[in-house]
Amino acid sequence: MVYGVILAGGIGSRMGNAEKPKQYLQIGNKPIIVHTVEKMYVHPEIEKLLVLCPEQWVSYTKTLLKKYIRTAEDIVVLKGGASRNETIMNAIAYIEQETGLDEETIIVTHDSVRPFITHRIISENVYYARQYGACDTVIPATDTIVESRDGKIISEIPDRSKMYQGQTPQSFCASRLKELYESLSEEEKEILTDAAKIFAIKGEKVYLVQGEVSNIKITYPYDLRVAESLIKDKN
Repeated sequence: MVYGVILAGGIGSRMGNAEKPKQYLQIGNKPIIVHTVEKMYVHPEIEKLLVLCPEQWVSYTKTLLKKYIRTAEDIVVLKGGASRNETIMNAIAYIEQETGLDEETIIVTHDSVRPFITHRIISENVYYARQYGACDTVIPATDTIVESRDGKIISEIPDRSKMYQGQTPQSFCASRLKELYESLSEEEKEILTDAAKIFAIKGEKVYLVQGEVSNIKITYPYDLRVAESLIKDKN
């Protein structure tokens, strides 16, 4: 079974909006999270959709989805965790409790604030996760990447042709992801940035899915303006 897992656990501190997390801000007359949920919800290979958000926003999120999506009753809204990976583990725990986990259980995890995900990206994530167990959506780096170990001087400038910028979705065999996560030490968990790194730390392959430049993450006020322009272009 293929589950879409929308990660909406952030509070949007970089957006500078104290009233509500950024995923609930509006673009094109709808909250960002609604745009994102709609893209995942209508994809024929996503069999069930889980949305994970801060506990205090669970009721609000349920109400919001019912307002904009007629059949939102079959979208499950859950409490997220203290970190991104704990949020994903909450989703896996729900799946395990409801239907159990097996090698055919695939999760397509996606940022709630990436509302311009395409049908192709979702399809390829499902395909690669089924074939290989783990995949990450990326685009080639267009800027030179500069490494600085002390934040003051350049330590290294990697070969840009080998560098990619990570996006989402990241998709996995859920049982394998859980197994690897539970095998991590506390020190390893502290250096995690996302779920794909769990596989990388354990020496397992994560396959690349070609993303889109338009698959932006709305993080800063400037991104909201870009998103509004993209919405207008699509209408």
